[in-house]
Amino acid sequence: MRITWYGHSAFKLEFATTSILFDPFLTGSGYTKDVSEVAKGVTHICLTHGHSDHVGDTLEIAKKSGATLISSFEIVTWLSEQGVEKVEPMNTGGSVKLDGFTVTLVQAFHSSGDLVNGVFAQLGHPNGIIIEAPGEPTVYHLGDTGLFSDLKLIQELYQPKIGFVPIGDRFTMGPRTAAYAVNNFLDLDLVVPCHYATFGLLVPDADEFVQGVKNPRSRIVIPEKGKAFNA
Repeated sequence: MRITWYGHSAFKLEFATTSILFDPFLTGSGYTKDVSEVAKGVTHICLTHGHSDHVGDTLEIAKKSGATLISSFEIVTWLSEQGVEKVEPMNTGGSVKLDGFTVTLVQAFHSSGDLVNGVFAQLGHPNGIIIEAPGEPTVYHLGDTGLFSDLKLIQELYQPKIGFVPIGDRFTMGPRTAAYAVNNFLDLDLVVPCHYATFGLLVPDADEFVQGVKNPRSRIVIPEKGKAFNA
């Protein structure tokens, strides 16, 4: 399995013949390479929620790649009306079996919405996303969330080994609460912090989070943006 972080909460997950993009906010995020390069070979796009810094370049990438969009019913409907052709609508707690992997949406404590026809509209519930594939470590993208104790239940049910954990504070868990989650509720082999340093309202680096993680099983990786690494 190969992982690429593009900054903020945007990740690419590659295994077998599958290439999944999570929350592809690229334009305006500080990521400087061409969106078309990121779109190459993408088979699926997963969105945790409907804020613009997560939906990002979904529409362009879906049109260029022909990727299938997987998200809440409301987000899928909204983007279908804008031209996304292949969709898999879901809602919190549900799972969908696709070709070679399963997607499950789990709860996240946040909000979800964007401007629709000039009016701010709610776009379903925010979610975390679980990816399970035979022979691969289970991946958990926490999305944007505050700290909640049922993270432990999600860990027990799905046993993720890789976690993409928001640490930026103000809008999500900060370094202290994210480290608490990793230490007490999650049991991850690999942790990649995200949703930080994108703009001035977020914490500028992952130093405090790294120092706060005491779980000896959890290896923290802070990858170079746009550079893939093996899980």
